[in-house]
Amino acid sequence: MTITTPVLVLAFNRPHLLAGLIQRLSTLRPQEIYVAIDGPRAERPDDSNAVTACRKLLTDINWPCTIHTQFNEMNLGCGRAVSSAITWFLDSVDHGIIVEDDIVPDPTFFRFCTTLLERYADDDRVLAISGSSLVPASGQTRPELPYRFSQVPNVWGWALWRRSWEQYTFDISDWRAMITTRDLWEATGRSATGTLFWGAWFDMVANGEIDTWDIQLVLTAMRYRKLTATSNVQLTENIGFDTDATHPSIASAQTPPMQPASFPLVDVPVEVDTRADAWARRHQLMADLRVPQILQRTSPGFDNFIKEVQEVHRDEAN
Repeated sequence: MTITTPVLVLAFNRPHLLAGLIQRLSTLRPQEIYVAIDGPRAERPDDSNAVTACRKLLTDINWPCTIHTQFNEMNLGCGRAVSSAITWFLDSVDHGIIVEDDIVPDPTFFRFCTTLLERYADDDRVLAISGSSLVPASGQTRPELPYRFSQVPNVWGWALWRRSWEQYTFDISDWRAMITTRDLWEATGRSATGTLFWGAWFDMVANGEIDTWDIQLVLTAMRYRKLTATSNVQLTENIGFDTDATHPSIASAQTPPMQPASFPLVDVPVEVDTRADAWARRHQLMADLRVPQILQRTSPGFDNFIKEVQEVHRDEAN
């Protein structure tokens, strides 16, 4: 198999992981590769050698292909580095596949993404494609289908179009003006816990409590009511949960074992699998357990949002 869809590789300071990803790509020989590597942190002297080692690994890409690079001389951090890399990537291509250095994709992941990128290229209801399924078959409505649609994009190996990224906003300091409490309630399956959970995450990113980029992607999906086509089997493995991980705390999630996709991919109705999203919220995100903790990290003004959620909940109950 030769990959004709452009691929963006995201890396930083873990050459051992990047080497493994390059080895996997060597068996698939993508024809156009974009590589973005963040710069070393000034307060971490060991970063410089690790970042340099990552850059040198690109010489291991020895199959016929075009390589584009974005090397940051200064460290931008998780949020800015990744979001700016995706912007750089999609400024050059109309669509593509994105893998971080700690993602090991099954070979069928690339065909899965390519097929659905073509299928939904002009379907504005679809935001992205995800090869990572954190929901077991028992939590899905139609596990016999090759994929489902989720309100929450999973980025452990994913793909999207330029049209989707043009709606993305990194700065969500005004997130309360970007989505109403009622719309967030609807986007989270009319769940009070889900509304508080995602509202709290949006607020923590907005007030600088967390440096990331993917929470903003979730807000984009919910704000514009767009869905992510998500594989019903796990097509990728995240091996990056170690002491060098930027956000190691999410390593507690138990993911199904990786397995190949089955082809051809039959068409699936573009509608949320509410059962699967509810399972992920309850068991993978553990929203019920985590809401009391993360509410303590929100800004003082978040109390008004909590009151609005309570009002919406009462209205629904009546």
